[in-house]
Amino acid sequence: MLSEKEKKMILDLCNRLIPIASTIGSDALNRMFVVYPGSKTYFSHLDISPRSTHLRSHGEKIVLAIAEAAQDISQLNETLAPLQTLHAYTLRIAPGKFKLFSHCMLVSLACYLQDDFTEVVHAAMDKYLSAFVAVLAEKYR
Repeated sequence: MLSEKEKKMILDLCNRLIPIASTIGSDALNRMFVVYPGSKTYFSHLDISPRSTHLRSHGEKIVLAIAEAAQDISQLNETLAPLQTLHAYTLRIAPGKFKLFSHCMLVSLACYLQDDFTEVVHAAMDKYLSAFVAVLAEKYR
């Protein structure tokens, strides 16, 4: 799956994201809502307007979960177990929405990190987010 070099790149990138988690996360969520408006239905109880407190807070939670899981990618199943259950049984988020968010996250990273988001970093992060999404969606099977 991921080489040691890729794991290190992902970990370094995720550690850089922690201080700006709410900014990156809310940007990625907002992109998803604009490009895939059907994804808004899961957030009807929140104010998801750009730069809202709810959007920033939820975006931060997502980015921090991504960063936490990157601390030990080999333990992804264990780290994400509570989120698997929450999203599958309580929130009942369609698993396809995770992939949409993943794509929007990559776009947000490219916008914010610019030259630091090289092709190699992009590829590694795409692999990681694909694994993250796959693990998150496992409870749906």
